[in-house]
Amino acid sequence: MSTFNEIFKQYDWATIQNKIYQTTAADVEKSLSKEKCTLTDFLHLIAPVASEYLEIMAQKCHLLTKQRFGKTIQMYAPLYLSNECQNICTYCGFSLDNKIKRKTLTDTEIKAEIEVLKKAGFNHVLLVTGEANYTVNINYFLNTIEIIKKHFATISVEVQPLSESEYISLHQAGVHTVLVYQETYHQEVYKHYHPKGKKSNFEFRLETPDRIGKAGIHKIGLGVLLGLEDWRTDSFFNALHIDYLQKNYWQTKYSVSFPRLRPAEGIIEPNFIMHDKDLTQLICAYRIWNPDLEISISTRENENFRNHIIPIGTTTMSAGSKTNPGGYSVDKQSLEQFETSDERSADVIAAIIKQQGYEPVWKDWDANYNS
Repeated sequence: MSTFNEIFKQYDWATIQNKIYQTTAADVEKSLSKEKCTLTDFLHLIAPVASEYLEIMAQKCHLLTKQRFGKTIQMYAPLYLSNECQNICTYCGFSLDNKIKRKTLTDTEIKAEIEVLKKAGFNHVLLVTGEANYTVNINYFLNTIEIIKKHFATISVEVQPLSESEYISLHQAGVHTVLVYQETYHQEVYKHYHPKGKKSNFEFRLETPDRIGKAGIHKIGLGVLLGLEDWRTDSFFNALHIDYLQKNYWQTKYSVSFPRLRPAEGIIEPNFIMHDKDLTQLICAYRIWNPDLEISISTRENENFRNHIIPIGTTTMSAGSKTNPGGYSVDKQSLEQFETSDERSADVIAAIIKQQGYEPVWKDWDANYNS
């Protein structure tokens, strides 16, 4: 069976970038008039000239989201298990070359973190680790899942790329969603950002969603790190990847996240600044192109942006997030992967969602539904 890498090789970064920046107002208007959009339409909607149509895009985005998902926002919390990592990544606080105290949660510490999250009302948890194969590996993941699965209706993971057989093991253990970010699809500069470690293998990471899809995982989450390279071009390739996956693993659901480069220990400054207006445009473009796509907004974003994006296209939000292992109860001073921007509690976020006429959903999936 083919992989996305074969599709990817048919496209050139510079060519796509030129097409985006050569998009005309007439191209945007034609794309907005369609009932069903193509990848070419997505390319038009992320172009600079499309920003002039942002209000029209936002209105269409709002209607499509309400039609497909109703007026609900699913709530989740990340649970950072470890900051150990064997990779050097120039933008990450967990990078191997950062001389920091490393920590991996024990069973007892995991249970303490669970207690705090459950008291806050969460039923959806995202397990996050650095990429350290000798310590946080498939055995550690399976053990952790066994500990927590009776406490949460939905378990997602964002860990190092694994083999197909390991993803099958996660699926059998009860994992609902796997998130994996290519970071950037600009292959020529990828090595610059990932000079050492398994993550430096561009093609292995690129083919990870194929392995997840073959393993039968219920949902796959993709995204790029906005700020490394031109966000418009990177986002086109991310959409291309989602388009390929939906055609080949059509029983799987898909989500997209929008991590903007945030301050962290020892990281580079963003090469490309993405303003709030740009991110709003990107979210609208994704929804208009793909009405079924779930859109997740994390606490990387500031309070004002998160408040205003709720009625436009959001389907999932985190709240009260801690991005360090043990951050909820065990070791609140351990190093964060990145600084959060919205530090409001889950209760406050839920209240704001309700004030806007939406319902915060703490649980919308249960493994028993498949039995």
